[in-house]
Amino acid sequence: MTPAAMALIVLSAFMHAGWNLLTKKTHPSASFFLVTSLVGALMFLPFVIPHAGLLAALPARVWVFLLATGLFMAVYYAALAGAYRSGDLSVAYPLARSSPVIVVFIVAVLLGRRAQVSAACMLGIVLVVGGCFLVPMRRFSEAHLRNYLNWTCVLALLAALGTSGYSILDDEALRVLRHMPELGLGTTRTTLLYVGLENMVTSVWLAIYVGARREGRASLRQVLRANARHAVLAGVAIHVGYALVLISLAFARNVSYVVAFRQLSILLGTGLGIVALKEPAYRPKLVGVAIMFAGLVLVAMG
Repeated sequence: MTPAAMALIVLSAFMHAGWNLLTKKTHPSASFFLVTSLVGALMFLPFVIPHAGLLAALPARVWVFLLATGLFMAVYYAALAGAYRSGDLSVAYPLARSSPVIVVFIVAVLLGRRAQVSAACMLGIVLVVGGCFLVPMRRFSEAHLRNYLNWTCVLALLAALGTSGYSILDDEALRVLRHMPELGLGTTRTTLLYVGLENMVTSVWLAIYVGARREGRASLRQVLRANARHAVLAGVAIHVGYALVLISLAFARNVSYVVAFRQLSILLGTGLGIVALKEPAYRPKLVGVAIMFAGLVLVAMG
């Protein structure tokens, strides 16, 4: 990996951890993420408008993928907001960030792709599972079910399920689009067009969820009145950070190195929760996060 790729990924990791810290501090809601998603849709609009004439040529299954992935992303945002309202960033963030690898592995097995999973990946997944069990604990001697049966853990895992869903569907949709030479856009522009459409669809799903509930509409008014600046800033950080990852791919020989390096954000997010928000640094939490980080690097490299 070149120094340029490493610099871009490290910056992206800091931005990812940073927007999660900013979000946690605002006592977030689905309404908050509706604003961040709209910011993303506006940011990627310049990649969508010039190619609007191509939208009619997209296969029906791509639109189905977009509708489904937008729903999964909306679930991710709403669940993450709930996890941050109910518990610590240093618990919810590593759980939501690392658990998708477990779901993706299960889906791969169900789809008959077990042969594609290496021994290193298997070991990494085992480490991630072990780390997930440790993170919510206060003491190593307190391995009780009540450590996990709380809204923070449940919603963080639901957010991870949302991440897994949109990641799997995004992969399938982009495979279809990249095998459509008639689009004539190339890999990068095709990806940026897709991301722009995805943000629009996600915004629609979140708007339905927020607008259909009285408390959702009240929450949106509150966000626009008191936290609009923070929501816009978080939205910019979310999507600029993602763009940096896309750019870094051009400087990396192997995409697995990019994926592995991005896991730095788990350490950063946990550290920010402990240092900036004064959350307790229980020993099982620190050990669990370290184990999860090692497992995710193994998965990426394997």
